Amino acid sequence: MARIIDGRKIAKEINESLKVKIEDFIKKNKLTPKLAVIIVGEDPASLFYVKMIARSCERASIDFEKYSLSGKTSEKELLKLIDNLNEDKKVSGIIVQVPLPEHVNQERIQEAVNPSKDVDCFNPINMGRLALGKPEFLPCTPYAVYELMRRENIVVEGKHTVIVGRSGIVGRPMALILLQKKQYANATLTICHSRTNDLSYFTRQADILIAAVGKSEIIKRDMVKKGAVIIDVGTNEVEGKLVGDVAYEEVLEKVSVITPVPGGVGPITNVMLMQNTLKAAGKLIN
Repeated sequence: MARIIDGRKIAKEINESLKVKIEDFIKKNKLTPKLAVIIVGEDPASLFYVKMIARSCERASIDFEKYSLSGKTSEKELLKLIDNLNEDKKVSGIIVQVPLPEHVNQERIQEAVNPSKDVDCFNPINMGRLALGKPEFLPCTPYAVYELMRRENIVVEGKHTVIVGRSGIVGRPMALILLQKKQYANATLTICHSRTNDLSYFTRQADILIAAVGKSEIIKRDMVKKGAVIIDVGTNEVEGKLVGDVAYEEVLEKVSVITPVPGGVGPITNVMLMQNTLKAAGKLIN
């Protein structure tokens, strides 16, 4: 039977130590880290995610401010708000929640966020720094995966790690993190995606399999190697129930370590956002 990683427990441990650091930071600098979140429109998933961010901020003693804009807000108006937040010395980090309305250029908006306040690591300057192995911030979900493996002492160096998914939010930055010459990285990588021929050929070779494709239970029992480590990043709603990209019950007795959905990577992700926000606050005083 696989060892099941308790992401909620890990998130709680990180948050407890982070809260102490934030309280020390506030006492020393007379400045409370503050996260500004912009949401345009009323996408239900985005509204739920922003609500979770607000709760995480409260737990970590970080100030939170939400800017709820109409779905008809112009790109010019949105850019003006971002510019104001960039200049606001009290705002440590800025998130522009995606997806954005079709009339708004998402890349232009992400480029507009000051790289020093880009706690989601979407600005191309920050992605470029990550590609060079000199990151300012790590994208929150890949950061959560890395932190999870570090805390669970999962040996990554030299291991064949297969990432299923190539999105700019998880797959690609995850690969860049695991390629770094550092502990709990130095992986030997294969990246698979929607155009990969014979996906199972690659997944069966994985010592570590990171599923981040966003398709419910696409990874079946016969697609994983016996004793593999499975990190399931997928979150899919099926008949009112959250499930991952991995057929959890099927693979449970075949693999050595697995993250459940929900309760695996997800709870850690927002804590890493809080960590990035504290780091960004430090840049305001330097």
